[in-house]
Amino acid sequence: MSYLVDINCDMGESFGAYTLGRDEEILDFITSANIACGFHAGDPATMKKTVKMAIEKGVGIGAHPGLPDLAGFGRRNIQISPQEAYDLVVYQIGALYGFVKTEGGKMQHVKPHGALFNMAAKDFELSKGIAEAVYDVNPELILFGLSGSELVKAGENIGLKTANEVFSDRTYQHDGSLTSRKEKNALLTDPQEAIQQVIRMVKENKVHTVQGQDITIKAQTICIHGDGQTALEFADNISSSLADAGITKTPIHNIL
Repeated sequence: MSYLVDINCDMGESFGAYTLGRDEEILDFITSANIACGFHAGDPATMKKTVKMAIEKGVGIGAHPGLPDLAGFGRRNIQISPQEAYDLVVYQIGALYGFVKTEGGKMQHVKPHGALFNMAAKDFELSKGIAEAVYDVNPELILFGLSGSELVKAGENIGLKTANEVFSDRTYQHDGSLTSRKEKNALLTDPQEAIQQVIRMVKENKVHTVQGQDITIKAQTICIHGDGQTALEFADNISSSLADAGITKTPIHNIL
């Protein structure tokens, strides 16, 4: 049996075209890039540079819209209406699309960031606003959402292609949600444990929760984080480990 999976990473989450950290190197190990659009991080110079690098390396490009919260890096819940969600997602997709267009590329997907992503995972009306924004800008775009979440359901209902996303370094609750970053056990700090979790999610469609139970999960795209001290090493390790396990990485548009 063959296994295909996309590896995505949040990118361009700095300021100024020459402060991109290790994004360029990490692009060698991923297949889709979620590029910050200026609300939670990023700026025009960074967006342009990141788009150009992704195109050069053949990595799928996605908009990574977040809440308007630079100080909190988009990770603080802000209560917004579905209409407000629609507006801010349209705005941010449009901002990134301008750079994708001028650099001769094509936008592949949209993945909400941080608090917006987590709020949408449980709030169908908010998810509906996000999904409608994506669809109205371009119905060919793929919507990334937490595996089995309300965001995935909203995208499917409106006719979008959706990608069920799982996380390599996050722990899971019994309802399929991610453990809050406020909790001590939110992150998997052992790289090998994170890699084994990913392999099991892809090959067995199972993940072990913090409550000690296995739950069913659909893994079409894996999120890795590019902002840690060992991010590059982990990207390399997970890429090679997937290959060793008989799992082929490829951009999400080749899977759906």
